[in-house]
Amino acid sequence: MRDRWTADDPEVAAMTTGGTAATRTDVPAARNTLRILSYLAAQRGPVPASTIAAALALPRSTAYRLLGILAEQGFVLHFPEARRYGIGIAAFELSSGFSRQEPIARLGRPILATAVDRIGESAHLAVLHGRDVLYLVEERARRRPSLVTDVGVRLPSHLTASGRAMLAALPAAQLRALFPDRAAFAERGDTGDVHDYAGLRRLLDETRARGYAAEDGAITPGIASVAIAVLDHAGWPAAAIAVTFSRDAVGEERWDTLAGDIRPFAAQLARRISGRSE
Repeated sequence: MRDRWTADDPEVAAMTTGGTAATRTDVPAARNTLRILSYLAAQRGPVPASTIAAALALPRSTAYRLLGILAEQGFVLHFPEARRYGIGIAAFELSSGFSRQEPIARLGRPILATAVDRIGESAHLAVLHGRDVLYLVEERARRRPSLVTDVGVRLPSHLTASGRAMLAALPAAQLRALFPDRAAFAERGDTGDVHDYAGLRRLLDETRARGYAAEDGAITPGIASVAIAVLDHAGWPAAAIAVTFSRDAVGEERWDTLAGDIRPFAAQLARRISGRSE
């Protein structure tokens, strides 16, 4: 006897009868459910169901039905007074599982090792953690000195190339929330640090115009870095890859080339994080 769900639901039936129909149609309900979650995750706050339906070209009845199921399971929160929907606790738990499994470090480690072999300078992979950067992977090139950017180290994001690359990819509102006043700007001696939000905005404007982030002696005197942000499917900075080198060995005239060498590795990691084929 067939399971009743297989008999009653053509989408489930397609998945359990060789997968031909599922492969051909990608199971519309499942795909639309994931599209709704992805859309909500990319928003700055809860949004009306009508906006979700319009943005995803879904019938309103379909959007409401799927939002109701997601709300029952805790993946979506309904704010009845505002008539809006946002990401729920169950979705947050999924993200926590993502963090526990350290997939970015696992995916990034072999890419970073290859980058160091080809470029010949030390490199690291970092993520934003509040106003800090957290270093997940470090690959040291042969005959290069040890750095302060060891795995597990946190540093103020606005002082590091990795942090600046990721901050430059954030919306203005998010950036302002991270740096609401001068007290948010940690300093490391007299290194030309950014001291306020206006200075940070100018620095990040320069970073976007240049196409990569750089720092020169802000963390360690005589040591400089260039970095490229790794963007996820929604365009948010999931991580950054940076190469660090002696300022005397690599002059500023070579930084553009070095950033160009890093860019394909950042793009490769972005594809892996987003689940796209190589």
